[in-house]
Amino acid sequence: MNTYAIFKDLEDTSVFITGGGSGIGASITEGFLAQGAKVAFVQRSNCDEFLNKVSSKYKHDPLFIKCDITDTNALKDAISDASVANGGINVLINNAANDSRHSLAEMTTEEWDQSINVNLRPHFFTAQAVAPFMKAQGGGSIINFSSASYLMGNTGYPAYVASKAGITGLTRSLARELGVDGIRVNTLIPGWVLTERQTKLWANDKDLASHMEKQCIKEHLMPNDLIDSTLFLASDASRMMTGQALVIDGGVVVTG
Repeated sequence: MNTYAIFKDLEDTSVFITGGGSGIGASITEGFLAQGAKVAFVQRSNCDEFLNKVSSKYKHDPLFIKCDITDTNALKDAISDASVANGGINVLINNAANDSRHSLAEMTTEEWDQSINVNLRPHFFTAQAVAPFMKAQGGGSIINFSSASYLMGNTGYPAYVASKAGITGLTRSLARELGVDGIRVNTLIPGWVLTERQTKLWANDKDLASHMEKQCIKEHLMPNDLIDSTLFLASDASRMMTGQALVIDGGVVVTG
């Protein structure tokens, strides 16, 4: 792992991350562990390789709780368990998502609901669950991951794009409601990040080249490129920043 910015106030803080064992989520988990934070994360699938990689490497080992985030009760139970284990919840990262491709013509009601249940609904109910812990602790930071796909108006996954747009609206509303309790809520909007999943399923030479033409910075985004920005939003370094959307996309130029 490379050297990243150090935010001393994050040491020993309690962080809860959805989808924290693979892709962007794994990078974020390790980024917080490297700060000396206590990290709990949920994921539907096992992540033994990642856990073996980070165990005993940092001040605190991560707490992995296997959980399907579409099961709201199980998700709330996981947050409660993490709070008991790590002494409350200071930072919530809503990262988990599923960008499976689909079309307007062929999508069913059940598939639409499933997309929303993965990509938007958990952001609301995790915030609902952590808010009392954060209020009792005098504040906290909620970071909702969206996607530049909705800023670009991408085709091929309209339910996903709609949910990612909805996240920014939810963020602004929660920032207003929770700000009185010292709880900050911000959105982080990544561009096209070349995770293992993206490389395996969607990335091809033609699309990568086309996307690179739209970026000001001529490098593809990698999962580790989201670490510093997430740490910043979690830290007191951004203590007066809330209701905002921070775009990390290499400077994509949208045309048309």
